[in-house]
Amino acid sequence: MPGLFIDVELDDAIRGDAELAKKLEEVCPVDIFAAAPTGVELREGQLDECVLCELCLEAAPPGAVRVVKLYEDGAALERS
Repeated sequence: MPGLFIDVELDDAIRGDAELAKKLEEVCPVDIFAAAPTGVELREGQLDECVLCELCLEAAPPGAVRVVKLYEDGAALERS
């Protein structure tokens, strides 16, 4: 379930990556990502706190994380 303004999409290939989960949890200033025993988890209640800093995009492999601006008809930030 996305937020009202922002959604974050994760590539299935990274969902189980525990190291990346820790990195995403560390770099996100608004706690959208959580490192769980199973890998990367999204804290859906935090999605609308996103400040579009792109730190998650820089921390993840290209194409692994997309930040979708729901208020701009689905315009997305992603690293290619």
